[in-house]
Amino acid sequence: MHTAPVFRAAREHRSPTGGEATTVTGTMRISEGRPVVAGFFEPRTFSIQYVVSDPATRRCAIIDPVLDFEENAGATATHSADALLDYIRGEGLDVEWILDTHPHADHFSAAGYLHDVLGAPTAIGAEVTRVQTLWQEIYNLGDTLATDGSQWSHLFAAGEAFRVGSLDARVLYSPGHTLASVTYVIGDAAFVHDTLFQPDFGTARADFPGGDAGQLWDSIQAILALPEETRLFTGHDYMPDGREPRWESTVGEQKAHNPHVAGITRDDYVALRNRRDAGLPMPRLILHSLQVNTRGGRLPEPEDNGRRYLKIPLDCLDARWRG
Repeated sequence: MHTAPVFRAAREHRSPTGGEATTVTGTMRISEGRPVVAGFFEPRTFSIQYVVSDPATRRCAIIDPVLDFEENAGATATHSADALLDYIRGEGLDVEWILDTHPHADHFSAAGYLHDVLGAPTAIGAEVTRVQTLWQEIYNLGDTLATDGSQWSHLFAAGEAFRVGSLDARVLYSPGHTLASVTYVIGDAAFVHDTLFQPDFGTARADFPGGDAGQLWDSIQAILALPEETRLFTGHDYMPDGREPRWESTVGEQKAHNPHVAGITRDDYVALRNRRDAGLPMPRLILHSLQVNTRGGRLPEPEDNGRRYLKIPLDCLDARWRG
């Protein structure tokens, strides 16, 4: 049975509740430069998808949409992405952008599917071409994977400005977790993907191919240089101690309470991050996901029997064997 994503519109700063997808109603105060952020928690991969809307124009962006994948059956579905579409239609929103923060290693991107449904442009950071080149070699894909980023409608340069409705937005280049990671700053909200997690959990890992703990620290510091009241929306929540999923914090809260950044130096962080990463297994879907996500969320082309196939390279990543 499919588990519906947990939904909450981030109109107030408080913890979300679990359960089936629900619609949040009530009076919304429109503040200049303050988007409405609806977060959708996907429990299979602990991922959060976002719809970020400008209340003045009803225009929005989708950030980090999930294409469902059940690896035991090799089955794909669009339940999680369709929940976004239901919300968008219910709120009467027009989609201007479909955005990925980076090529994800733990779930498939639904950017391609949503582009087909909505016609809105897709975008990612320009350094995705480096990730494509890296994984093209790992998968031995040759010319079947273009490494020029042409799978997306637009590649954002570091510092590039854009708009969501009347809201000013810009791109921070945020490498460390991957070579191509970016943060989207839209009004008073920053979508920080796999950099900072909730203050009670810490930060993202930096041991994937192309990752670097020192770069991740530098990226985090750039995010924490935003105004203290900036709302931060993370890409995953792993619910420590069994609490309900959360995905919103502020710069001030991260500085005060996140043990991976509060009161430690860059050298301290690099040592801590490398030590923790050495004990983590690789994500179970990393070899499945990257061959889809380096294609902009497109599955491999069907073979002559009409079926699509994923390619799993052997002995290309460090195994963390457990007894």
